[in-house]
Amino acid sequence: MIRALRAQVYTGFTDMKVSTLRALSPVDGRYFEKVEGLREIFSEYGLIRYRVLVEIRWLQCLADEPDVPEQAPLSSVMKDVLNRIIDDFSLDDAERIKAIEATTNHDVKAVEYFIREKLGDGPETQTLKDFLHFGCTSEDINNLSYALMLRAGRSEVLLPQMRELRNKLAVLTRENADLPMLSRTHGQIASPTTLGKEIANVIARLDRAQKKFAEIEILGKFNGAVGNYNAHSIAYPDADWPTICHRFVESLGIEANPYTTQIEPHDWTAEYAHALLRYNTILIDFSRDIWAYISIGYFKQRVTKKEVGSSTMPHKVNPIDFENAEGNFGMANAMLAHFAEKLPISRWQRDLTDSTVQRNIGSAIAHIVIAMLSLLKGVGKLQVNKDVIEADIAAAWEVLTEAVQTVMRRYGIPEPYEKLKALTRGHTINQDILHDFIRSLAIPENEIKRLLALKPQTYIGLAAQQARDI
Repeated sequence: MIRALRAQVYTGFTDMKVSTLRALSPVDGRYFEKVEGLREIFSEYGLIRYRVLVEIRWLQCLADEPDVPEQAPLSSVMKDVLNRIIDDFSLDDAERIKAIEATTNHDVKAVEYFIREKLGDGPETQTLKDFLHFGCTSEDINNLSYALMLRAGRSEVLLPQMRELRNKLAVLTRENADLPMLSRTHGQIASPTTLGKEIANVIARLDRAQKKFAEIEILGKFNGAVGNYNAHSIAYPDADWPTICHRFVESLGIEANPYTTQIEPHDWTAEYAHALLRYNTILIDFSRDIWAYISIGYFKQRVTKKEVGSSTMPHKVNPIDFENAEGNFGMANAMLAHFAEKLPISRWQRDLTDSTVQRNIGSAIAHIVIAMLSLLKGVGKLQVNKDVIEADIAAAWEVLTEAVQTVMRRYGIPEPYEKLKALTRGHTINQDILHDFIRSLAIPENEIKRLLALKPQTYIGLAAQQARDI
C-alpha cells in the first residue's frame, strides 16, 4: 500500500518537478512555476552543488599553496577535470551523492566520496584524493555553501525584484506627483497630500531598507573542527593557515570570519533575515494601504476579461494581488524571524539544530518571491480614479482649518485652535461657512485674500515637489 502511494506521488516527475497537486507545500505546489528560478540555488540539489564547488575550490587552493609541497601544482588537464566537475554538475550527479549518503549516513562525506569517484585513477589523482577535505570539518563546507546560496539569492533574485518594484512605484509617483488627494490619519480625513507623495513615502522607506539589505556582509569560516586550525597546524606547523584560509574564503566572494567555534555563529544570517523582514514589513504596510484605497475607489484595477472576482457576485474585482502579497510576506517574515532568533544560538561549540532550520531558508525566500510577483502584478493593474479622488477632496473644506488657525497664530489672535474647534467639530463645514469665518478675522487684508483663495486641492504644501524629488 505504502509503495503504491509513493509510486503515485512520484508519477509525473520531470527532472526536479513534482506533481504539484500532491505537493505538501504551496511553494512546490500551487506556486511551483513562480519560484522555478530558486531551485537551482536553494534546493537540496543546489546545496549539494555548492558543497561540491567548495570542496573542489579548496583542493585547487591547496595545490597552489607553496607551504603544502606534497600536493604538487595541478596540470592543465587536471585543472580542466576539476572545473568540469563543477561546471557540468547535473541532477544525476546529485542523485549519485544521495545514493552514497544512503550508505555513509553523512551528507558532506558523501560529497567527498563522489569527487573521489569522479577523479578516478591516474598519475595525479591519488595525492589529490588524499588532500580532499583536508583540515575541514563538515561545517567548513556547509557554512560556505549556505553563504554562497544567500549571496546568489540576494544578487540574482531579490535585489533585481526590489529594483523592478521600485521602478514601477517611481513611475506611479511621477505620473501623480501633482494629483491632490485627502490624507487619512486614524482613518479620518486629514490635511491633503498628493498621490505621488504618498507613493514617494513608500519608495523612501524601501530605498533605505534595500540599502541595508544589500550591505549585509556575508561571512564564512574555514578554520577546522572547533575554529582553531588544529589539524592544519599539526600537519604543516610552519604554514600561515589563517592567511591561507582567509584568502580562500575571500576568493569565493565571502568575508572571512576568523573567530568561531565549529560553526560560523550565523550572526550575519540573522542580520540578513532581519533586513529582509524589515523590507517585507514595509510592503505589507503598502499592500494594506493600497487595498484600502481600492476599497474607497481611489484606484480601479485593470480588468482581465476571463477572470472571476467572486463565485456568486459577478460585479466584483477583488484586490487579490495585494492580499496574496500580504499573506506571503507574512509567511516569509514568520520564518525569517525564527532564523534570526534561533540560528545564532548553539550549545557549546555546536549542535545540529541550526542544520535542520537552515534547510528552510529557500522556503522563506520563495514566499518573498511569490509576494513580490503578486505585488508587481497588482501595481501594474492599478488605474488611478481621478474623478473619485478629486470629488473627495473638493468636498472637504474642513481640512483648511489647519491653515487658517496657523495663520491666526502668526498674527497673535488668541485661542485660534479653540475657535476653529468650536466652529467645526461635530458640524458640517462648507466653503461659505469657512469664508465667513475668515472674513471676520483681524488679520491683514492680503492674508484674508490669500486664505479665501485657498482650496482643499491647493493646500498640499511641498508634496508635489517632494514626489518629484524622489
